[in-house]
Amino acid sequence: MAGNPELVLDAKATLGEGAIWHKQTSLLYWVDIEGCKLHVFDEETGEDRALDTGQPVGTVVPRRSSGVALALHHGFAHMDLVTGRISMIADPEAGLPNRFNDGKCDPAGRFWAGTMPYETGAKKEGGALWCLFPDGHVEKRIGGISCSNGIAWSLDRKTMYYIDTPTQEVWAYDYHDATGAIANRRVVVRVPREEGHPDGMTIDAEGMLWVAHWDGWQVIRWNPITGKKIASVRLPVARVTSCAFGGEALETLYITSARTGLDGAALSKQPHAGGLFRARPGARGVPAFEFGG
Repeated sequence: MAGNPELVLDAKATLGEGAIWHKQTSLLYWVDIEGCKLHVFDEETGEDRALDTGQPVGTVVPRRSSGVALALHHGFAHMDLVTGRISMIADPEAGLPNRFNDGKCDPAGRFWAGTMPYETGAKKEGGALWCLFPDGHVEKRIGGISCSNGIAWSLDRKTMYYIDTPTQEVWAYDYHDATGAIANRRVVVRVPREEGHPDGMTIDAEGMLWVAHWDGWQVIRWNPITGKKIASVRLPVARVTSCAFGGEALETLYITSARTGLDGAALSKQPHAGGLFRARPGARGVPAFEFGG
């Protein structure tokens, strides 16, 4: 087991997700999807500021210019962190009974985020992975997705890793940094069901993948070359949703969690479900990429 987690915020988020550390400002961004909140956590002061998004918010990424970009229920948007004002960019699935879920930016500053069925009548595999370019246009990259989740890029910028949670797999694609094109899908990790369901993901400075495991009570470090489990960080909550390396040296692993769907009996055994945690697992992360738009 790697590191001993501590509770940072007893946030009781309904569905905490999307943790990302912005090295330029030393702030941790994360979201409560069903609580319709963007959270901005200051590690130095311990202050956590919550901003209303007005609709479910799947994930957040920092912008190179200012503020952040969001993947909301109804599409991509900018948010001004001073005023809280939201400006929509694009809604590629207008009219579909889906919502946006997890996502990140690639090395070239494109914002990738995927969708999942959300409303009555939604198709089980009706989601997709979308790519928002800095100029504001959107391209569909993958279709037939059930629950779009973790995404990361290899250190040499030649491989994209991606998770569609119900498959219990981590996929790899050849990635072309100049165009954002992907090809040649293959499975690099197969997750046994007893480990939980693969959710959010990040990569460390050695190219290893850290995956949050929903109903698995843990974050697991996976080797994408061998497909083997290397280590895990055990949590006192079942629904572990995302993770991101932060802190000055990128050696602190921040971890979000959820309490949605847990009944009273379950919550009595994990009262800090929905909390924000951190651990020092003995690995170092890499800086997150910003949206170029």
